[in-house]
This record gives sequence, structure tokens and C-alpha cells, in this order.
Amino acid sequence: MNKATLAKYIDHTYLKADATKADIVKICDEAKQYNTASVCVNAYWAPLVAEQLAGTDINTCCVVGFPLGATSTASKVFEAQQAIKDGAEEIDMVINVGELIAGADDNVEADIKAVADAVHASGKLLKVIIETSFLDHDQKVRACQLSEKAGADFVKTSTGFSSAGAKAEDVALMRQTVGDRLGVKASGGIHSYEEAMQMIDAGASRLGVSATIKILEGAEN
Repeated sequence: MNKATLAKYIDHTYLKADATKADIVKICDEAKQYNTASVCVNAYWAPLVAEQLAGTDINTCCVVGFPLGATSTASKVFEAQQAIKDGAEEIDMVINVGELIAGADDNVEADIKAVADAVHASGKLLKVIIETSFLDHDQKVRACQLSEKAGADFVKTSTGFSSAGAKAEDVALMRQTVGDRLGVKASGGIHSYEEAMQMIDAGASRLGVSATIKILEGAEN
């Protein structure tokens, strides 16, 4: 896959707690150099990223309920709405993982739906992080099914802040579960062109990566 095509799979991501303004400006410059799909940041940085990306077709993406997913639904909704007001065009929310594991599917679905409704009211895109490292096969399937039922646009493997990140077999399972109805985002631990292509071959339509430059340097021109 050539550089330009691969770049449009990538959410160029910087979610570290110690991120400075200079760090965020730098990743926006990198995103513009390679023309990635988005820049993904913590919501505090949404106004800066939106300003830096103005006049491009690169989206501002913000995380919500991140990284644990155990905040209240109301706080996730507010976080999403505020990020959108500040310029976010894509929202990546974390599900309530404990409730999913406990089988409280109605609560999980309601949590996602509330955020989906808020995001879609502004015409924006919602990705739902299911945190695959905590889940068994059936729980991964249920998480994807609940995300689709609740109105998500994408399901996403991982925050990158848990015990493991994206695995090709999880991406394949998620794609099998949602078909072509939703996007699938692989995120966490993707460090090379080869790993990126494994995820795409498994069914990923978006990649959340911080090693964007290294990955793209492995692609054809």
C-alpha cells in the first residue's frame, strides 16, 4: 500500500498525560505533512488541534471517558459535547468494561447510545473502544453487537493504556461481527508498517497509532 493511501487509515495519536502544547503542534504538523485521517488527542487540546488543522481535510478526534470507561454516562455525554464545541469531529469513547463483563448489557448499551445520540446530533462520528485485552471471545462479540445496536459508527480495539493493544485476530472477530456496517479501528501497540498491514488485512478500516512516521516510512511512495 502506498504512503498516501495508508496515511488516510491513520488517526495520528498523542494521549500522554505529559503532552505539552509544543508536542501537540508537532503532531499536527506531522499529520499535515503526511495527510492522515485525523489527529487524536485528549479533549483539552481540541481547540488547538482544530486551529492547527484548519483548512485541511484532517479531522480532530478526541477521547471520552478515557482510559477507564468507568465515568458516568452524563459525564461522557458532556465531555463529547464540549469536545465537539471545541472543534472535534470524531469522538472515541470507552465503554463501561466492568458492566459488560458482569452481563449488564442494557447499561452498556444505554451508555453508548447516550453518547452516540449526542455526537450524531452534531453530525459527528462515534468510535467505541471495547478494550479487548479484558474480554473473552463472547464478550468481544457482545461489545460489538451492543455498540452497533446503540448507534456507533466504529468499534475500536483498545485504549493503548491497558495490558495489551490491538491483535489481528481481535480485529478479524470484530469485522466478522459488524460486517461492513461499521468501521473497525485497531489501536495500541502498532509500531511498524508490517503490523499496520496485518491489521488492515484483518479488517481494520482505521488505525490509532503514535508511530505514524515510522509506519509510513515502511510504505511505498
